[in-house]
Amino acid sequence: QLQFVESGGGSVQPGESLRLSCTASGYGAGNYAIGWFRQVPGKEREEISCISDEGSITKYAAAVKGRFITSKDRAKNTVYLQMNDLKPDDTAIYYCSAAQAVRYFGGNLECSGFDTWGQGTQVTVSS
Repeated sequence: QLQFVESGGGSVQPGESLRLSCTASGYGAGNYAIGWFRQVPGKEREEISCISDEGSITKYAAAVKGRFITSKDRAKNTVYLQMNDLKPDDTAIYYCSAAQAVRYFGGNLECSGFDTWGQGTQVTVSS
């Protein structure tokens, strides 16, 4: 059973940065593509990024592309989300999870089948 622990959240002002960490444990933890999600109360959980199992291919939602960067340290079974130029709309609880299915096409990837979640980490962006 995979388990995830997210950390690094906090309260920042618009324009500032945060780096979130997602540490995975369990059998085969390092062999999955990992997605980052966020959720605001009353709304559905939103996928914002995914990184391939080897860490060489990434995808981002339009709302964060160009501001957020996901990376992976396979030796530590940890995936990071560097969040730059944060905006109030980025306020949410951030989660990570492993993709049970990945489709690779033309240098891109599509991740799906996320079914195990950590407790999340709160990010608040406010002036």
